[in-house]
Amino acid sequence: MQNNGKINLYFINILSNICTVLIFCDLIPLERISPDPESSIKILYHHVMPEVFLWNYHYHPEFELVFVFDGIGRRHVGNHVSYYENGDLVLIGSNLPHSGFGYGALGKHEELVIQFKRELVPEIAEFEIVNQLLKKAQYGVSFSNSIKKRLEGDFRKIKSMEPFERYICLLNILKKLAIESEYQILNSTQYQTSDFTKDQNRVLKIFQFVEKNYANDINTLEVAELSNLTLPAFCNYFKKNLGVSFTDFLNEYRINQACIQLTEGQSVSNVAFLCGFNSLSYFSRTFKHFKNISPSEFQNKVFEKKERR
Repeated sequence: MQNNGKINLYFINILSNICTVLIFCDLIPLERISPDPESSIKILYHHVMPEVFLWNYHYHPEFELVFVFDGIGRRHVGNHVSYYENGDLVLIGSNLPHSGFGYGALGKHEELVIQFKRELVPEIAEFEIVNQLLKKAQYGVSFSNSIKKRLEGDFRKIKSMEPFERYICLLNILKKLAIESEYQILNSTQYQTSDFTKDQNRVLKIFQFVEKNYANDINTLEVAELSNLTLPAFCNYFKKNLGVSFTDFLNEYRINQACIQLTEGQSVSNVAFLCGFNSLSYFSRTFKHFKNISPSEFQNKVFEKKERR
């Protein structure tokens, strides 16, 4: 299992203009969910062009199980930002902020979302393994593609079931997920609202600087001076508050921007320089470090998906 979700997603949303209504942490919208008629569960099925929805950053008390059937898009859960490439299967805990999974999708986006309250899973011995899974969900859990393939049939049929059978099917899905070992915990720490209120203006100023200048050479000392800190104090401050070094944050932000440009058909070499990398080989190494795939392989996958649609 890997943990890559260390960058503060609240500020990533500002930088990427993902959430148009989110300015300060106390404005993260609460989504109010009403269960389906005669049911304790809400099921949403979308098969739409991604432009139909805003896919905004939001939260709700209900747990959420998201199954994206295929394609490429962006996964934003808590402090975690990454891309999925062959669909996705993610379990999101209560009040854990997240964006819709259709953001940045190519072609039609097909997903099924199951939203349910914590009390639907009894806290008794027979459900111990499922309750352990729900505890992990407070950090966000992404399951492997092989698990997703095995469970696709369950997600296909649950939306047409009667309420009682739907509830039993959900419990069976959770049980199957609970016994799996191929998963990734998306956040290293549990989300806390107070994390976003500490010295907000200083960090926001830093991130706005990165957004404006990521394509250029950025000297860490320059950013430290912008923050009214010495270089050592700035490095400690950034690592303490975001859980990642400034260099790693800058590189990951640049790589995420590179992914967007690669999906638009730019050449790998051109994207490297447009995203602030002076060396193509360094860009390729950095891209593979964050995405576990080379830039050219990523772009080939993108266009293979486009051709199949």
